[in-house]
Amino acid sequence: MPYDTGGVMVSAAASAAPPDYARARAVAHYDGLMRDLVHNLKFNDRHDLRRLLSRWMIESGAEILRDAHVVVPVPLSRWRLFQRGYNQAALLAQDVASASNAAYAPLALVRARPTKRQVGLTRLERLKNVSGAFAVPEAQKPTIVGRNVLLIDDVITTGATVGACAKALKRAGAARVDVLALALVVELGVIAI
Repeated sequence: MPYDTGGVMVSAAASAAPPDYARARAVAHYDGLMRDLVHNLKFNDRHDLRRLLSRWMIESGAEILRDAHVVVPVPLSRWRLFQRGYNQAALLAQDVASASNAAYAPLALVRARPTKRQVGLTRLERLKNVSGAFAVPEAQKPTIVGRNVLLIDDVITTGATVGACAKALKRAGAARVDVLALALVVELGVIAI
């Protein structure tokens, strides 16, 4: 929900089309200062922000972090990783895992095929773009099978990427997949997932 309801609530969107993950939490809406912070981490090599941002994630996701056995970042494409030199989700996931009893598994999820950039795509286009784009390598399946996975991303826009990742993790045998992100895109007072 876009606001604290004081208890467990499921949005109408999630009720109508249940996501492939069990729970999702984000630190803040993706606007203003949070948007600037994410952009600085992601595009301007501002690794000095990492500790602050990951601490916020640990506090915001404390409930789902307690249940996690393994922490997995949303993977970047090889080309994007080469261009940027790092995966911001992996940096945050490493910090989140180190603050818990969960294992950090940066290689448990990979991009199985290239995708177009998601910026500017509609929700339906995003869903098609990432459908089948993620996989758990055979060698990593023992890390996932029967475990509660906490998937880490920087921004949840429509939920297409984290949904495709969750689907791949569940196909590989994850008992449960929860999602923790820095920010969530909210449009016109309605959560975009």
